[in-house]
Amino acid sequence: MKKLLLVFLALTLWVACKKENEGKEPQESNSTTDHPRNVELNKDTLSLKADSLAAVKKDSLLAVKKAEIEKNKKAKKFSVYKGDDYSYWPIKNSDSLRKLFYKTYTKQQQYTIAALNRIDTDHINGRDTLVVPNEFKSSFMDYTPFPRKLDNLVEVPKIIIFSYPIQAYGVYEKGSLVKWGPTNMGKKTAQTPRGLFFANWKGRKVRSTVDDEWILNWNFNINNSGGVGWHQYALPGYPASHSCLRLLDADAQWLYTWADQWVLADKNTVKVKGTPVIVFGDYKFGVKGVWHQLVENPEITNISKSSLEGIVEPYLAEIFNQQTIREEYNKTKAPAIKEADTKIAKDSIK
Repeated sequence: MKKLLLVFLALTLWVACKKENEGKEPQESNSTTDHPRNVELNKDTLSLKADSLAAVKKDSLLAVKKAEIEKNKKAKKFSVYKGDDYSYWPIKNSDSLRKLFYKTYTKQQQYTIAALNRIDTDHINGRDTLVVPNEFKSSFMDYTPFPRKLDNLVEVPKIIIFSYPIQAYGVYEKGSLVKWGPTNMGKKTAQTPRGLFFANWKGRKVRSTVDDEWILNWNFNINNSGGVGWHQYALPGYPASHSCLRLLDADAQWLYTWADQWVLADKNTVKVKGTPVIVFGDYKFGVKGVWHQLVENPEITNISKSSLEGIVEPYLAEIFNQQTIREEYNKTKAPAIKEADTKIAKDSIK
């Protein structure tokens, strides 16, 4: 009887425990792989790891590529840089680029390039970098930085205007631009004087008063007391003279025959002054001339019509006064026998 009672109690306890366990939530397993949520978490983790590895790989590739580019730059130190209208040609220390330059451009194109860089063709090899047009225009006049027309000069037969900032000159006849070209003016310690001058005497070959070994070809004086004039001489590409206005050979020849000299009443008295000449502006010594910026800004050297007319305006009264004196003189003098023109190849390479 006791045995039956014990069996009955054990059976009752077993049933009660089973029901209790069935009413409870299942316990989370310690395993990270036997639950669906944990599987999803692992996929996200793996995905993040993959993205991180991809990013690191991409950054590494960019770093390698950048290093490769820098290496190539050092290996290929000199190359042509092309802008919209002009390009930089660093030819001084690159034999290949120098040879390509002379192979690519004709003599006349080389003349144009030299003039745009304010040098003569003899100084091409000495320049670190040349500014070169991407396309060559039909006429050198098409590169002019001077305005084509100045309204307040329409009654002035002849005038020459030199700009210190852009190291260039413009020639006007009755307000219309007829010629322009490069110049190298006075260096910092011997600057070309600014203001209004009048051409006076000229000489085919003149020995310099600064150094008697300097021969000045096609010299035309504009300041007798200061010994300042324009003439042919080397153009290195920056103000380098002892106050004179250096020109290319062909330009100096052209102006030599074009401009009018003074007329002397006697040895010490000027009866009629020559062609008016204006020198204006300031040059930023110690830095490269503004024409070196033509690649970035093709308009950098251009002088506006209004600004140049404003520069000329204060001198007009004296210009017209001297012009009237010359006109009265011309009425009284006998007709001059025309000089034989010096044969000049206009804008030629000399």
